Amino acid sequence: MGRITIDQSHSILATLAMNVNWEEVDFEGARLQDLVIRNPKEAGQQFTAFLKNGGRVVMANNFQIWKTIKLGTCSSADVLSQALQVGDFRIGDRGKDILGKPAFKVSPKETSIELVNISVAELGFKDGATRKDIYERAISLGLELCPNEVGPQLRLQYKDQPGGEWLRIAMEPIAGSNGDLYVFDVALIDGGLWVFGYYGNPGSFWYGLNRWVFARRK
Repeated sequence: MGRITIDQSHSILATLAMNVNWEEVDFEGARLQDLVIRNPKEAGQQFTAFLKNGGRVVMANNFQIWKTIKLGTCSSADVLSQALQVGDFRIGDRGKDILGKPAFKVSPKETSIELVNISVAELGFKDGATRKDIYERAISLGLELCPNEVGPQLRLQYKDQPGGEWLRIAMEPIAGSNGDLYVFDVALIDGGLWVFGYYGNPGSFWYGLNRWVFARRK
């Protein structure tokens, strides 16, 4: 009981189609053409989530705020890097590399940002997914990518991180000196509070248990 038949599903879709105001739908602007025609499997997964949520759109406000941190507390990347060193935090070579790139920016003024800590499986990919697919799914659900400052700032402000936890920061990847793309990764390993640069290429694969930090849309 509770599962619907193929005939019932056809009836539901026909009823929805007859009651949608199609003139108000910007088919191209909403990227429906790319989603429905070129990626019907993804469209089906999103529609399934819509139905499982009682016919309500899943929005970012449904995601619990995991942590609120401050950005803009340091005037530059160099000052931020010095704060990490003074605080006895550890910076991996790739993390140090992308922190020093021009693409890395700090907020010009102090501001707060709400973060969501979510696993790949919780985004609907129990068997894992690529970085590209993870980002697209999270954004479709109303989450946002983090400013790249979130990585080192989270490291500064997350001193009680449990041992063995690795958190990838969902951000626009930064090209390292070797040309590969990287995102920040915050971890507590071997008693040290680390910020690393970790693989951020679109095709990089992440397992269902891997956790990412996104920004919560206000």
